[in-house]
Amino acid sequence: MPSRVTQNMMNSQLLRNLNNNMRRMDDLQNQLASGRRINKPSDDPVGISYSMRYRSELSANDQFEKNVDSANSWLDYTDTMLNQAGEVFQRARELAVQGANGTNPQTALNAIKSEVEQLYQQMVKIGNSEYNGKYVFNGQLTDVAPYTEAAAMSQSSDNVDIRFEISPGVTMPVSVTGNQVFGTPSETDNTFRVLQDLITALGSGNQAGVNNAIGKLDTRLDKFLEVRAEIGARSNRLQLAEQRLKDIGINLQTLKSKTEDADMAEVITNLKMSENIYQSSLSAGSRLIRPSLIDFLR
Repeated sequence: MPSRVTQNMMNSQLLRNLNNNMRRMDDLQNQLASGRRINKPSDDPVGISYSMRYRSELSANDQFEKNVDSANSWLDYTDTMLNQAGEVFQRARELAVQGANGTNPQTALNAIKSEVEQLYQQMVKIGNSEYNGKYVFNGQLTDVAPYTEAAAMSQSSDNVDIRFEISPGVTMPVSVTGNQVFGTPSETDNTFRVLQDLITALGSGNQAGVNNAIGKLDTRLDKFLEVRAEIGARSNRLQLAEQRLKDIGINLQTLKSKTEDADMAEVITNLKMSENIYQSSLSAGSRLIRPSLIDFLR
């Protein structure tokens, strides 16, 4: 038996259709305003799970990029300090070679001795170099100065490296210790001991002692150059890691955009269509609710 369609049923259906049309327009307007296809989980439950994963990976990747940038800054500063130390090494050797000349009077040796004393103080200052308030040559004990002028030859730095995580599960040492650069107290070519021995030999006119200091400066300089080469290798690796992280970031941004972002041309087209449908619904509704009691009595 066919059911009877009443005016109230038609009015209710009209309101439902109008509400559906308005809801569809509201969704499209939100997409147009935000530029995103997914504005709440109900828009795409599967898509939002991918979006959250991409966002999490992007956040982690950004942190790795910051770590690499910090590591680069640390290595650059360390290399600058090592360059200064290398200049001190070279000047000390030049002075030692001058002092080894047997024709120098004691007054000349005393003048050379005075300059070597200044170089010793400068080397101690380099050993206590600070980057952002942290001592770069004292391992993980960054709040403690590793050397003093009075006892540098008998002092040892902390030997635990500072490491930065540059990718998931991958850490890289960025520090070099004072022991690596200047030598341990037990090494005969400890930089501070050699300079002090050179000062003593120059002050006493001991030519054999000066010559002995030259040989020890040479062996320490070789070890020093190995440390600088290691710093250069780490810097090269960080550059590769930095480029890789940038590529990963671009890829994740692309995937996130494909998942979240709206196709603006499609959204605008659909919005215009929805507006036309809504206007048509209003026009049809105005004719539907037009009949009055007099129309039924005719």
